[in-house]
Amino acid sequence: MARFHELKVTQVEKTIRDAVVVTLEPSDPANFDFRPGQYLTFRRDFDGEELRRSYSICAGKDDGCLQVGIKRVDGGAFSTWANEDLKPGDTIQAMSPMGAFTTEFEAGQARHYLGFAGGSGITPVLSLIRTGLAREPESRFTLIYANRGVNTIMFREELEDLKNRFMGRLNVIHILETDAQDIELFTGRVDAEKCGQLFSHWVDVDTADMAFICGPEPMMLTIAAALKDHGMQEDQIRFELFASAQQGRLKKPVKSKQAANTDKLTAASVTLDGATRSFEMDKETTVLDAALANSLDAPYACKAGVCSTCRCRVIEGEVEMVANNALEDYEVEKGYILSCQSFPLTDKLVVDYDQ
Repeated sequence: MARFHELKVTQVEKTIRDAVVVTLEPSDPANFDFRPGQYLTFRRDFDGEELRRSYSICAGKDDGCLQVGIKRVDGGAFSTWANEDLKPGDTIQAMSPMGAFTTEFEAGQARHYLGFAGGSGITPVLSLIRTGLAREPESRFTLIYANRGVNTIMFREELEDLKNRFMGRLNVIHILETDAQDIELFTGRVDAEKCGQLFSHWVDVDTADMAFICGPEPMMLTIAAALKDHGMQEDQIRFELFASAQQGRLKKPVKSKQAANTDKLTAASVTLDGATRSFEMDKETTVLDAALANSLDAPYACKAGVCSTCRCRVIEGEVEMVANNALEDYEVEKGYILSCQSFPLTDKLVVDYDQ
């Protein structure tokens, strides 16, 4: 399940000063048959330390290529390397595509999709737009894209080309935080007031069938709340989180004095790739860290509860999941957890990564 595959880099193209689009050629294409909106998890050693990072696919399903967008993050080893040193001919390792930030596009549907993106959050939304416009001739997209300024807009030319190619079916509204625009509403931050004005005068939420939101968490929550205030149902709204207040490994959960006096060990049983391994683990250790410590190649990427790479299902026992920015409510109800955020509560725990 956590197997990595070799991909050859065929092109590295600058889209803005601090972002690149990387075109990849997998040695085993069947393992990279992606759905629009999904992401790839890459790994690379930096000075003897393995780093894993996830980047969204920006290509459309019918574009005939596999591409990801990588924006450089200050202090980010992987994104800096990709922007400065990665070149055609290099090989890179990645897991097969993952993620639930997607939908099925069918030729007979006539839908109105809304897309909201902040900064590099445009990457998976662009994949959805490209695929939807090509596969549903009667459907249309409205995109609200927030950036600091004109020079930070990723895929600006690509969006203009899509507007020209699919005339009248793609409407793009740029919201720029610092650059003045002809329409005052389109300048500033995307807050609740701006959403209310946009939905009252520029974006017809009543006709929208589905909304895709990708960007910083505060922006996404604000937009989702505004959409609900204007009549959109929760199951019509899809999220993909690109930044979180929860960075890296979380602190151990606070336990009551009574809990502290109980046995701190759990008898764990973990199934991965058809094999099951049993071991004892500390209740103050996450399920993911315990699996890795016991030589299981459990899948993970962010370790921050943002992606769903480490998703598994609890078969027996209970856990405390201290953060969840990736799983839907119905998945949690079925017993799915983010193993990087989950601490055992019971003396026995059985989890399955294969379900």
